[in-house]
Amino acid sequence: MSATQHNISSLQEVRARTHRLQPRKPAATFEEERLHRKQRLAATFRLFGRYGFDQGLAGHVTARDPEFPERYWINPLAVHFSQIKVSDLQLVDHEGNILIGDRPINTAGFTIHSALHRARPDVVAAAHTHSTYGKAFSALGTELLPITQDSCAFYEDHAVFDPFSGVVLDDSEGDRLAATLGNRKALILQNHGLLTAGPTVEAVAWWFLAMDNAAHTQLLAQAAGPLKPIAPDIARLTASQVGTAQGAYYSFQPLWDWIVALEPDLLD
Repeated sequence: MSATQHNISSLQEVRARTHRLQPRKPAATFEEERLHRKQRLAATFRLFGRYGFDQGLAGHVTARDPEFPERYWINPLAVHFSQIKVSDLQLVDHEGNILIGDRPINTAGFTIHSALHRARPDVVAAAHTHSTYGKAFSALGTELLPITQDSCAFYEDHAVFDPFSGVVLDDSEGDRLAATLGNRKALILQNHGLLTAGPTVEAVAWWFLAMDNAAHTQLLAQAAGPLKPIAPDIARLTASQVGTAQGAYYSFQPLWDWIVALEPDLLD
């Protein structure tokens, strides 16, 4: 390749990457949007597997179907996050019927996500896993403090769901969880873990990763000594700068590039 051809190729790549940091154009068809959501959902599982969020049968992420909003795509039970592909995703309705797919699903996952998707029509996706730092922080029974720029993304936009009452299998418990979430983007499930919800799969995946990181950071900081939280007015301003769904969508893009390059079979 000549120097000129290399420069043209590099410029085209830069333009392509820059283009992805623009608001995404609406899909032309339901099929196009469905595939987009399912591919990002499969990529989320692969990323969560890389981050060590998989634990036994626990953990689930969902994406609402664009054509049938009372239905959503979810991971099959007992398939490791690192192995999940687009073709593995199961389509279920609010009654728990598996409409597409031939594998069982996590009952607790159905209870939680069904309640969230019913209560929040604006929620396209939701994520919950038993990540180590999320569990450790949840045992404190407190909200995240705005101690870093990154943790400000969740300032006044998350809540603690308590008390812990066992595995979420009862519909009323799912409804209580949805009520506690309200119009926020995240929950700390006391003695349990973290949950994020939002308007795109990309935002929800990024928020979960960022929230787990914020929990880890606070655990480290408070073990080292007294904390010095950011002032409320500055934390609120920072939240408006780093806590938006669009910002989270953009932050997901490098992770999408990375995981698809490493594990292209996730798209199968």
